[in-house]
Amino acid sequence: MKKEDKSQIISDLAERLANNKHFYLADTSAMPSAKTSKLRRLCFQKNIQMVVVKNTLLRKALERTNDTEFSPLYDTLKGATSILFAETANEPAKLIKEFRKTEKVEKPILKAAYVEESVYIGNDQLDALAAIKSKNEMIGEVIGLLQSPAKNVISALQNSAGQKIAGLVKTLSERPE
Repeated sequence: MKKEDKSQIISDLAERLANNKHFYLADTSAMPSAKTSKLRRLCFQKNIQMVVVKNTLLRKALERTNDTEFSPLYDTLKGATSILFAETANEPAKLIKEFRKTEKVEKPILKAAYVEESVYIGNDQLDALAAIKSKNEMIGEVIGLLQSPAKNVISALQNSAGQKIAGLVKTLSERPE
């Protein structure tokens, strides 16, 4: 590979790393080609971009971003590395767990992940990453929590106890001061 080509790859990778809030580093080596192809198809279906990259190029791209938060990732750059870029923080972790379960394989192995400015190192972090709630899930929960008290008040006012409450409020408002 020419030096100009490597420089272009490093620049492109550095830009993608800087612009993505979530990416995972995984080991997909020694997987049969049929399994690797299936993993790539699943990634495509779930809007996850999978890129296999040389560790030296990835390290240079990480260094080029000048982001000190990436420095813990350097030690994980051994063996084959695939990068999984995703818009949803937990989607690659769920995909890896699902793929292992359905295909009855041990790979891909999670080397590290960078999620919302946090670094996760090691395959043992996979369950924690899968449990992270996405932005939309969090918004839904907050809206549900905000609606809950209002629904309880409306419900109380509509049933027979609500009639008692309404009568009590009416009596209190008519009472002379």
